[in-house]
Amino acid sequence: MSSAVRFDELALSAPILAAIAEVGYESPSPIQAESIPSLLEGRDLLGQAQTGTGKTAAFALPLLSCLDMSVSEPQILVLTPTRELAIQVAEAFQTYARHLKGFHVLPVYGGQPMHIQLQRLRRGVHVVVGTPGRVMDHLRRKTLKLVRLKTLVLDEADEMLKMGFLDDVEWILDHTPEERQIALFSATMPAQIRRVAQRHLRNPVEVRIESKTSTVETTTQRFWRVTGTHKLDALTRILEVEPFDAMLIFVRTKNATVALVEKLEARGYSSAALNGDIPQKQREQTVDRLKRKSIDIVVATDVAARGLNVERISHVLNYDIPIDTESYVHRIGRTGRAGRKGEAILFVAPRERHMLRAIERATRQPIEEMQLPTREDLATRRIDQFKDKITATIESQELGFFEEVVEQYRQEHNKDLREIAAAMTYLLQLERPLIVKEERAPREDREFRRDDRPGGRRRDPRRGKGGPPQGRMVCYRIEVGLDHGAQPKNIVGALANEVGIDGQYIGQIKIFDTFSLVDLPEGMPNHAFQHLQKVRVCGQPMNISLARGGHSH
Repeated sequence: MSSAVRFDELALSAPILAAIAEVGYESPSPIQAESIPSLLEGRDLLGQAQTGTGKTAAFALPLLSCLDMSVSEPQILVLTPTRELAIQVAEAFQTYARHLKGFHVLPVYGGQPMHIQLQRLRRGVHVVVGTPGRVMDHLRRKTLKLVRLKTLVLDEADEMLKMGFLDDVEWILDHTPEERQIALFSATMPAQIRRVAQRHLRNPVEVRIESKTSTVETTTQRFWRVTGTHKLDALTRILEVEPFDAMLIFVRTKNATVALVEKLEARGYSSAALNGDIPQKQREQTVDRLKRKSIDIVVATDVAARGLNVERISHVLNYDIPIDTESYVHRIGRTGRAGRKGEAILFVAPRERHMLRAIERATRQPIEEMQLPTREDLATRRIDQFKDKITATIESQELGFFEEVVEQYRQEHNKDLREIAAAMTYLLQLERPLIVKEERAPREDREFRRDDRPGGRRRDPRRGKGGPPQGRMVCYRIEVGLDHGAQPKNIVGALANEVGIDGQYIGQIKIFDTFSLVDLPEGMPNHAFQHLQKVRVCGQPMNISLARGGHSH
């Protein structure tokens, strides 16, 4: 089927078509045009397509069109390899279902408090998106019931294979009703994935989309290697020195959009947030303000920025690295419009370098490393701007009265005009100093930040590639152990998701029968410590406390 067809020719339901129009999708991508008709017919589907092809909409749009809104039980289950992708897919479902009254989607993943998920499941949900481990937990507890399940989607099956989840996926498949539809999507098709498809899919339609170069010819791409400098400080430096018309900044979460806007506003930058919780009318007002130049910066999540087409966006800055190359391609596509030159900047932490390489492969363009503007660069920029303001004021304002005030002061105090001008310059620059001092992140932000993805699933948290974390470590005891089914990944997930301790800052973990010991950087904030008292791992409260002896050996 040609991708030249329109969405309204694909038999999608009216509410879904309305959402597509609002999001700004114009015509289906090849994977969407090939997949949507078969999924609407209830056929099983085996799809091979690289990220960046629009596969989330390829399964979400037809499955939502077939949803029975009178049944408040899970009818669609999507399995994803990571919590980040689970959240993104769930947000996409929420966006496409905005006109389905009473619709509920629930992302489930390890590290998030179980009681929150249990409450949502009891209230009733139509779609569940989750990682295999947490989905298995709910199935074993019988808190997730699949008796009304219509469709199971396996998203990024090859990634689930790489992460060792394939046995879990097969276990879940064996616990689904016999009469259900399966859609399996994978960028590659190794033998193990092919065997899963042969065993569980019935006469599937096969869709294979050849990957094409995802380039944005008019966009220059650069990355900054996240170092000891705080990300907010780095962003502020770039905003000061980089000449831009309008900038779109991407972060991972809804809360982060609001938090970053507040920090930017406090620094004097006119900005606004765009996320999935913002009403459509307010979104339209924000976009209009951006077009009218009453704001220059918008901080957004991936889903909220889809369909955002404003020609004056000269820069896209990836404050948080996207979770896949598809998201990155969509992000930088917001600049370089109408033949104009665009700039894309990506913040990359050391443990995110694999995603940088994946992005370079997907776009088939090298991404050059950039150096942050130095303090000297900032000072030079501020001094130049200050001089420009003086020149503009002299040329445009009537200054006779003020000249008299200065002359009166000179005569009364017998001061040199240079000394008076220097004192007035000092007073004028207090809020924005011309001598730039080095900014340091607060201790809490430096040691307990979330620049990277939690590291529990991909590595043994007891030993990173560069050895144990640097700096003084403190040994804590938590009342969860082998008897409760605890594994290092459960502990890392809880620490990362609940109080934002980056996986790379978590040291050695020792798990005993009834308790565990974990090394964390010295200086845990009191509010984080208090919160961890109540956090549950494998159904057990952590009850974290300082281990006997305190400091790690």
